[in-house]
Amino acid sequence: MVVRVDVEVLTRNNVTLGGQADGQPMLFAHGYGCDQNMWRLVTPAFSGTYRTVLFDFVGAGRSDLSAYDRQRYASLQGYAADVLDVIRALDLHDVIFVGHSVSAMIGVLAAASEPGRFAALVLVAPSPRYLNDEGYVGGFTESDIEDLLGSLDANYLGWSSTMAPVIMGNADRPELGAELTASFCRTDPEIAKRFARATFLSDNRADLARVTLPTLVLQCADDPIAPDSIGEYVRARIAGSTLVRLKATGHCPNLSAPAETAAAIAAFVRNQDTRPGGRGSPHVP
Repeated sequence: MVVRVDVEVLTRNNVTLGGQADGQPMLFAHGYGCDQNMWRLVTPAFSGTYRTVLFDFVGAGRSDLSAYDRQRYASLQGYAADVLDVIRALDLHDVIFVGHSVSAMIGVLAAASEPGRFAALVLVAPSPRYLNDEGYVGGFTESDIEDLLGSLDANYLGWSSTMAPVIMGNADRPELGAELTASFCRTDPEIAKRFARATFLSDNRADLARVTLPTLVLQCADDPIAPDSIGEYVRARIAGSTLVRLKATGHCPNLSAPAETAAAIAAFVRNQDTRPGGRGSPHVP
């Protein structure tokens, strides 16, 4: 059977394919202010076995900025639609989705919409809600979020230069903070401001219970964006999920500790047997 590939979507989202053409697909989604380049140190660990799929959300990296729609991307559902568009464009099944930061919840939304396309989720430094609530520590007060969004609106480049190193952590490795700063600064400021609102005002706690797939939660130490308690919160609300606490510090282990991150993912997919027909696959009757 000849599968029609939607070239328009692949161009729009700057899709990059690697690894084994006939391998199980492993799709990597980047976080806020980033692009697919943030996975470059992790994907080589899987290219010998899996079909690696990287892409840029519309508005990020080398995506087609003309395709950006303010209404579509006003919430994380619009970004989840990007994920599903890429999966459909390549007619992928049994996808192992690896999402960093806000993309963790974007993956949760995408998998809840079309669970039959997915085999497993890997949530790297996830947070279902950034704002504190009664009985819930998201890490930010209402005034924190207001100040953050206000700073973004007033001076996005200045905010990026100040906040990117804080988000990255690892102050003893300033080159990491510099790379994240550069990534933030390459993003269109207006789009970045809107994505920030969609991200930091989101609340996906109720969506966690909709996940029926094998799920790995990777929690970093000293994460300034997702406090330590968040990993356990997510694990407790996704049935059968696995929590691994990384030694990596900061919010971006895909850059600061790629070997540890890749090893944790590899161990999970191996133990879960997420291959087509494996015990972790949603297609097993």
